[in-house]
Amino acid sequence: MSTNKEYLAQRQLKKGAAGWILLAGLGVSYVISGDFAGWNFGIAQAGWGGFVIAAVLMGVMYLTLVLSLAEMSSAIPAAGGGYSFARQAMGPVGGYLTGLAVLIEYTLAPAAIVIFIGSAVNELIGMDGPIVYAVFYLIFVGIHIFGAGEALKVMMVISALAVIAIIATGVVLLPAFNSENLFDVAPLANGTEFLPMGYYGVWAALPFAMWLFLAVEGVPLAAEEAKDPAKDVPKGIIAAMIFLLGTATLVVVLVAGAAGAEATGSSAVPLVDALNMTGNTNLATVVNVLGLAGLVASFFSIIYGYSRLVFALSRAGYLPQKLSLTSKRKVPVRSLIFPGILGFLLSLTGEGDLMLSMAVVGATVSYAMMSGSHILLRIKQPNLNRPYKTPGGMVTSGTSFVLSLLALTGVYAYDVRAFYFTLALFAVGMLYYVLIGRNNLVASSAEEEFALLSQAEGELAVS
Repeated sequence: MSTNKEYLAQRQLKKGAAGWILLAGLGVSYVISGDFAGWNFGIAQAGWGGFVIAAVLMGVMYLTLVLSLAEMSSAIPAAGGGYSFARQAMGPVGGYLTGLAVLIEYTLAPAAIVIFIGSAVNELIGMDGPIVYAVFYLIFVGIHIFGAGEALKVMMVISALAVIAIIATGVVLLPAFNSENLFDVAPLANGTEFLPMGYYGVWAALPFAMWLFLAVEGVPLAAEEAKDPAKDVPKGIIAAMIFLLGTATLVVVLVAGAAGAEATGSSAVPLVDALNMTGNTNLATVVNVLGLAGLVASFFSIIYGYSRLVFALSRAGYLPQKLSLTSKRKVPVRSLIFPGILGFLLSLTGEGDLMLSMAVVGATVSYAMMSGSHILLRIKQPNLNRPYKTPGGMVTSGTSFVLSLLALTGVYAYDVRAFYFTLALFAVGMLYYVLIGRNNLVASSAEEEFALLSQAEGELAVS
């Protein structure tokens, strides 16, 4: 390899492209499609009461995780996000396993979302399938290649349209809310009005409750492009999480309260169906169109997330190092294109639900690893500079650790295939590390890697 300066000069992201508001918008973009559909199938698994328990548990898991990530991102502002935190806490193997888990989540999720986009486009103009998937990948990977700042601003606009649709739906449905509608699911033999499927239903509903927040943890992946990462990333991710808690409460309570829990649990487009059932057909048409904007926002932003993760893993040597080369615009073009090709090929299966369930498995493994990293860093490096400190400390990260393991078992309860298919992906990924990745690491430790980055960046700034 050439000198560190030359190596890293070809692997630089555009610094200062995002303040905390853009980062908060990125966090909302990652998640917003989950408010339009997907979460509601959890009501079919558990009834409204059971789903609310699952949603509260997952809301607590994500809030405690986000508070833990806020501290680590302020102390370790690197593009790898959770991978970078885990590598510093657990060494190269722990870092790679965490990065692999996030990579599984972030590669499978857009492949699943583009299938749902295809269904939405089919409803609007009668087109679906590979051509639609290819067009969306080409357009939105292309926008990212144009530049990070431009891409983040486009994301903000698309997300804002989706948020307007959700808020408008809530306002219109409020007069039609009836608490009796929340409990219209007929209980099974061992069920009650509040828990019609018993506690097993709560367990099986956990993966669907995650769809209300899934991928918000990706905000730290933008750390190297933030204006002031030590301040902007914690503010951005916490603001996004608080906002998402609000939108989740709005859709879970008002949609089911207006349309009925049973109808909501079986709806492919719960917001649209609730509006139609309450006589708001014109707004239903608008929300149907803006629901596509929500899907596009999540698709677009997760593409950003996977590119920064692949960039960081490649720059560190875990993945082929040519993937981390950046363009004149400081964009990791190859990290955008190659996972995009893989995602497109996966979308051809048409198995959107399966891929989302597999993405949830990858996500929950990464959450456990990131929460564990927070605990280990508190123990092993108590003097690490932490501009932001997690309220509650290790109790907070311990809570997210336990709940993430619980969520992982929830996927097993809902879809055993997704659980085992994802374990197979982990096995393949770890085999690659043992045979190839571990022999090509740029630095022997996280501290050495970050020191090389800081040194090279300083030299580049002077030259």
